[in-house]
Formats: sequence, C-alpha cells, structure tokens
Amino acid sequence: MRKGLVCALAVVLALVAGPSWAGRVVKLGHVAPPFHGQHQGLLKLAEVVKQETGGQWEVKVFPLGQLGGERSMAEQVQMGTLQVAAITTAVLSNFVPQAAALDLPFLWPDRKTAYAVLDDPEFQKEFFKFFEPKGFVAIGFAENEFRHLTNSKRPVRRPEDLKGMKLRLMEAPIFLDTFKLLGATPVPMPFPEVYNALQQGVIDGQDNPLLTSVLMKFTEVNKYVTLLNHTLTETVIVVNADFWNSLPPDVQEAFRKGARECIRTNRAVNAALYKKLPKLGISVEEYCKKNGIQVIDLTADERAAFRKAVAPIYDKYRAQIEPGFMDFLLSKVKEHQGK
Repeated sequence: MRKGLVCALAVVLALVAGPSWAGRVVKLGHVAPPFHGQHQGLLKLAEVVKQETGGQWEVKVFPLGQLGGERSMAEQVQMGTLQVAAITTAVLSNFVPQAAALDLPFLWPDRKTAYAVLDDPEFQKEFFKFFEPKGFVAIGFAENEFRHLTNSKRPVRRPEDLKGMKLRLMEAPIFLDTFKLLGATPVPMPFPEVYNALQQGVIDGQDNPLLTSVLMKFTEVNKYVTLLNHTLTETVIVVNADFWNSLPPDVQEAFRKGARECIRTNRAVNAALYKKLPKLGISVEEYCKKNGIQVIDLTADERAAFRKAVAPIYDKYRAQIEPGFMDFLLSKVKEHQGK
C-alpha cells in the first residue's frame, strides 16, 4: 500500500514539475514606443514564434519600458526573472564589455555598410559569443536608428559648439566619454524621463534618432537638430541562458527565425515612418520645416572635425573590446564598404 502511494505521488510530481511545452508564455521587454519600427519588429518575432511552434509558444511584447528601464531589464534577463529583452548595446556594455564595439563613434561610413556587417553570419558568430558567459544568449538584432543631436541653445556645427551643453545620454561609458571629449556635460537619464527634463530645462539637449525625437515630441522644446550620425543604435535580443538551454532545438530555431524577421521588419517600418509620420501623414523633413525646427546636415569637413575630436575613444576602448575583435570588426567594415 505504502509503495503504491509513493509511486502514485511520484507520477503526480513528474506531471506537475516536468516540462510541458504546450501553452508556454514568454515575456519580452524593450523601451521603444509602440509605433516605432523596433516594437513592430519584435511583434513580428512573436508572430513567427507562434506560427513556427503551432501556437504552443506565445511571446508577449512589452514596449516603452513597461517592465523597467534597459539596465533593469538586462539584470532581469541575467537573473532569469525575465526571459527575453531587446537592450541597446550601450547599456549591454555594462554587462558584456565587448558590446561597446558597436557604439564606437563614426564606426559606420553609411547605412548600407552597417547593415552588411551586422547581417554577416561570421560577424554575428564572433560578436554573440561574448554574451553567454554573462548569462545571456544573443539571437539577433533590433534597431533604433542613426543617432542625431537636438538642443534648445544653438546650432551645432563644430565640436566646440557643444562646450558646456548639458546633454542627456544613455548610461554607458562609451557615450559619456565620447561627449565629454566633445566638451559637453553628460547627464545619464532613463529614456522615459527625457521629455520632462527638456521641458523643465534640467538638460539642454539629447542624442537620439531624429525620427524618435519627433515622435517623442522632443523637438517641441529642442528646435536645433544636427544630423551627426555618430552611431547606429542597435539593440541585441538577449535571452536568459538557462531558459534558452531548456528549450527544444525546434523552439530555439523558431526564436532565431523570428529574430531574423524582426530586424527586416524593424528597418522597413523605420524607413516608412521617416517618409510618413503616423497620424500626421507627412515626412520628418516636412514636419521639421512646418514646425520651425532647424536641421543641420554637416558638410564632410565638419563631420571630419567631430571624427577627429573623438578618435581617442578607439584607443581607450581597444582593451575592453579586445584588440582582436576590434580589428576583426574594422576589417569587416572595410570588407563591406562600397559593395
């Protein structure tokens, strides 16, 4: 009798505790707004995972920092209290130092080269290998956009124009160091707090893609924009390593396929938004003209002056990024440039 009871209890415990892949729900957090290409791309990832797993897995996407700021979400993924998040490389560099490589100022000569390198399987293999020892599995990219400067003080055409200007920056050493070299006073701040800080004069300006600045209404209080293109903000889709390793291979592949579709959708939606803003139906360029926003597109010489001013960043971060990987990345940029 006792033996039969023990066996029955063991069966019940196995049914309760054992893996059951049907009906699994995964949370995915990020900080972009719902209308942004990044959110739309991550929704595409969720759609692909559901399709590829026959509806057995559902990914719920939480935009605009609903699950916390980026640093908090990275910590949650690392600890396993959140399964997946899309985190900017600048923030991830606090956990995975080599992530700072993608934030080297003026790394990308143009968008086509950047996309060719980021989509290169050899590059992804070398870059993503740095994540798992830190508790993450990197499965792909989402994207914000090329970053620009906005401010309420004056037109910025030269590095010296930034002297003493209080700029909100992401809380990442390479961003802070870059703008310190340019003479600005960096003010780290979570993204959701930026508008109020600009409105109240706590900060003079901020760096974000112009599309983001328009959609988040930063340009309501910052009428000067400089198309600096100093970095392309990529976010890495990171999964908790223990959670990832518990998944069957076919489910892992569903997530990887979803990540590939995510970045395609992300880029396409962002490009479309630049041409036609939601609700307004006009392009970003038309919006700026209509609303008295001065947009400064730097000349080649002006851009070169900024690039020269921040050149020491490459030497400072070479050891952190690892010399071999930095050389590999720069060789990939050279390989794909002009193709």
